[in-house]
Amino acid sequence: MIRINIICVGKLKEKYLRDASAEYEKRLSGFCKLSIIELSESKLPSEPNDKEIQKALHSEGEAMMPYLDTNNCYNIAMCIEGQQMPSEKLSKTIEQCSVQGSGTINLIIGSSFGIADEIKQKADLRLSMSEMTFPHQLARIMLLEQVYRAFQISVGSRYHK
Repeated sequence: MIRINIICVGKLKEKYLRDASAEYEKRLSGFCKLSIIELSESKLPSEPNDKEIQKALHSEGEAMMPYLDTNNCYNIAMCIEGQQMPSEKLSKTIEQCSVQGSGTINLIIGSSFGIADEIKQKADLRLSMSEMTFPHQLARIMLLEQVYRAFQISVGSRYHK
């Protein structure tokens, strides 16, 4: 069974988001070994300058690195400049990873300021959900839903209409 790691900066604060995450974690348990790895968000002033933001991103990136440097991992950085793809293509990507021997897929969600460049460079794929802006915490739920949808597409379920 393939392992899916959602590596993210910060915790879900609202109960309804934690509940949604728990629901998708339960649904995904039949398809993969899912882990949600919550990393600490760097503390920044209310109006940080570019240098402070870069330092925070670098620190968060260092915390992510041990998860990305393992064998047989396929790393997907969720970033605004990434490519967009339909759910069917994400499903095929996950299938191909499994067939080609990637035992783990890491889906990386940075802070509201993004992901460190060194993490993006290690990514096998840069993926964007949309050109629209979404609340940072909602991105995790949307990603969990898309991973669940990808597995449903793979098994030919009616879930994906």
